[in-house]
Amino acid sequence: MRRFIYLLSGIVLTTLTLLCSTSCHDSETYAEMRKKEKRAIARFIDDNDICGKIKVISEEEFYAKDSVTDTVSNEFVLFNDDGIYMQIVRRGEGSTMREMAKANGDSTINRTILCRFMEYDIEAGDSTYTNYYSPSIVDKMLCNYNDKNRTFSASFTEGMMSSRYGSNVPTGWIKPLTFVRLTRYAGKIAKVRLIVPHASGTTNASNYVLPCYYEITYQLGKN
Repeated sequence: MRRFIYLLSGIVLTTLTLLCSTSCHDSETYAEMRKKEKRAIARFIDDNDICGKIKVISEEEFYAKDSVTDTVSNEFVLFNDDGIYMQIVRRGEGSTMREMAKANGDSTINRTILCRFMEYDIEAGDSTYTNYYSPSIVDKMLCNYNDKNRTFSASFTEGMMSSRYGSNVPTGWIKPLTFVRLTRYAGKIAKVRLIVPHASGTTNASNYVLPCYYEITYQLGKN
């Protein structure tokens, strides 16, 4: 009987130890994933095969230069509020969403925006998704801008992002709309490059704490 009690006690102790270990491991996993994400972004900025070594500038520098980035020196502006890095490759011709709202005398406007994109998994070091090679496929999102609150919201209505991730547009994709100009003319559309931390990314990126790099063009569609 005593031997049985010792054996049972050992089993209970082992089980509790495993449960504690699993619980502690799970609580540490997210923190470790965050650290891994930060390290991956730092490595990407310092050396990558996609767009080359990146020069990070502050928001103050960015706004002082009329909200543009120097592509020759490969500048990306870091936004402190969400950790997004952005390079404006082409600002585009036409009008910003805010200029459109003011021109229409509206506080709120809705516009369809057509996007071509490339998604790159920074941690894995591999392109994961793109519609660059499908001329007949373009991703469409319906974007709402409220000039009173200076806020954007958007949802995918068609395309590869919608099929893979659902209708929610990542806030990382919305960020550039404050700065780029929109036009229907294909040769004059805006293009940006982004480093998007998981919290501003797709649902998949958020769930697995994955940072992504994007190249995206924005073209005004027909409403």
